[in-house]
Parts: sequence; structure tokens; C-alpha cells
Amino acid sequence: MLDITELSRLSGCPASKLRYYEEIGLIRSSGRKGLKRLFEEEVTTRLALISLGQTAGFSLDEIRALIGAEGRPELDRAALERQADKIDRKIGELTALRDGIRHIAQCSASNHLDCPRFKRIMRAVLKRRA
Repeated sequence: MLDITELSRLSGCPASKLRYYEEIGLIRSSGRKGLKRLFEEEVTTRLALISLGQTAGFSLDEIRALIGAEGRPELDRAALERQADKIDRKIGELTALRDGIRHIAQCSASNHLDCPRFKRIMRAVLKRRA
């Protein structure tokens, strides 16, 4: 058993975040030692899954649905595929943006507004915003 201070140190999550995760049902304490919550060591696996889910762009509600309330998580493979597709689209957008910025930085036009590629980049950004 780990008290909340130990779990916080071990996981890198502030105690306030651990309390919030417990409040919204992502993790569960096993009891108390005085005023401190106690957690089974397996909660570190759930915290790793939560962190992975957040890094992948899932909301906490989506993560809760993916990993369930207790026991071994049964990950929704279709939801994971959809999220991977979203990440692929974002990678494509960021790659195009990076390439455009590199072009702009190296463009030989005396004024960027005279560069046809720069104008296309600006129009594309406006379309995405709309």
C-alpha cells in the first residue's frame, strides 16, 4: 500500500491531481492511514494509462471509458484507431506548416507577400480557421 504522498512521488502526479482522479472515478483509494489516502501499488498502472491517454489526446472522460472503473482495462480498439487517425491528420497539418515556415524563412522574394507559396499558405490557414 502507498499513501498519497508516496504515490505522488512515485508517479510524478501532484496529490491534488490524484485526489481529483479519485473524485471523477479514474482511480480508487483502498482506505486511509490517518488523514492520508492509501492506494494499492497497481494504481500506478492506471496512472500510466491515464498519462498515455492524455498524451494521445484523449479527454479524461474518454480515458475513463477506455480503461473502465476497476480491474484490467479493456481498451476500445475502434476508439484507439480513431484517435490514431486524428493524430495522423494532425501530423500531416504540422508537417505542412513546418515545411511552409521553412520555405518562408528561406524564400528569396524581397517581400513575403510577393511569394505565391506564402500566399497559398495564408489562404490555407484562413480556410482551416473558417
